[in-house]
Amino acid sequence: MAGPNELMAAIADVGADRRRGGYSRHVFDDAERELREWFFEQAEARDLRVTTDRNANIWAWWDEPGDDAVVTGSHLDSVPGGGAFDGPLGVVSSLSAVDLLRAKGFTPRKPLAVVVFAEEEGGRFGVPCLGSRLLAGTIDADRARALRDPNGVTFAEAMRFFGADPARLGRDEEALRRIGQFVELHVEQGRGLIDLRRPVAVASSILAHGRWRFRFGGQGNHAGATLIADRHDPMLPASRLVLEARRIAEGVDGGRATVGRLVPNPGGTNVIASAVDVWLDARSPDHRSTRSIVEDLSGAAGEFAAAEGCQVEVVEESYGDTVHFDAAFRDQLSGLLDDAPALSTGAGHDAGILTAEVPTAMLFVRNPTGISHAPEEHAEPGDCDSGANALARVLENLAG
Repeated sequence: MAGPNELMAAIADVGADRRRGGYSRHVFDDAERELREWFFEQAEARDLRVTTDRNANIWAWWDEPGDDAVVTGSHLDSVPGGGAFDGPLGVVSSLSAVDLLRAKGFTPRKPLAVVVFAEEEGGRFGVPCLGSRLLAGTIDADRARALRDPNGVTFAEAMRFFGADPARLGRDEEALRRIGQFVELHVEQGRGLIDLRRPVAVASSILAHGRWRFRFGGQGNHAGATLIADRHDPMLPASRLVLEARRIAEGVDGGRATVGRLVPNPGGTNVIASAVDVWLDARSPDHRSTRSIVEDLSGAAGEFAAAEGCQVEVVEESYGDTVHFDAAFRDQLSGLLDDAPALSTGAGHDAGILTAEVPTAMLFVRNPTGISHAPEEHAEPGDCDSGANALARVLENLAG
């Protein structure tokens, strides 16, 4: 029987990013494929029945698949240069919970499965929770097939290279019908449990959030031969947008606005860019405030572009409204876990996508740094054990 810490140690070298620090594991790349193979091996070693669905999500069943199943799991991919625990902790804790339940002789009355969702972070193709969105049909399959990574490879092409059929992408009624309840364990991505001095919490809500691409178009030219007065440099309005995002978000209660990626084209040191793509991540506690942030920034971007003789196009790449997890289900889990506190989260999760389809809940494990999406993300070994034990207790209650 392997605990979550031993399982985390087994994958500690997979996808280590020497340039950025942390880990870079993106759907269908070498690191993510290696993690998929590792999960298959771990599941089969536990006599779990493993399949991959039409949307590249992996399912490992305790016995035969069936309806009204209790399902747990998370994801194995990461953001560029992300931490070790975001995603994998939920997967290894699910495997560890299976071990804990079997060690005590538990036999589930309901079907029970561990799921690994594909492309949760959107680190390669830009849309977060892509596997669960496809499963639930909240993203059009044609749009998903056409998504491109930074090298121009489409999601459809990547699937074919992986050995899967992109023609089968889309809402999976059979898989959805089988999920009776879904519980996702995740490392906390904030400081709530530090302040509460508790190792485990249950989720109450997820902020409304999305991603938008601002494409500023100008005139590429020579950095030395072009006078300042003659320039139409898209980097200027792009730079002003980064600063304006902070200013506008500070005026919204609970608002967040982040530019984590800015790509000039062609990207030469001595070249005035012809275009600059800026990706905005905007979040707030409610739909109206999040949309207001984006609307205000879109208006400002148009003014900034016009002042430099440039143009701007704004495209919404993904959006998720505020999620409120089912209060009765949340309170049920809290009661099972010694009145574990309820915490809201600013991070998106596959569990949030599934709330519109099935009863869904989340467990958070304390992160003593309060840092996530960065190499400093952490969870203490004892807290990881507490999380796996809490998940096992929940699964025993739901499936017993």
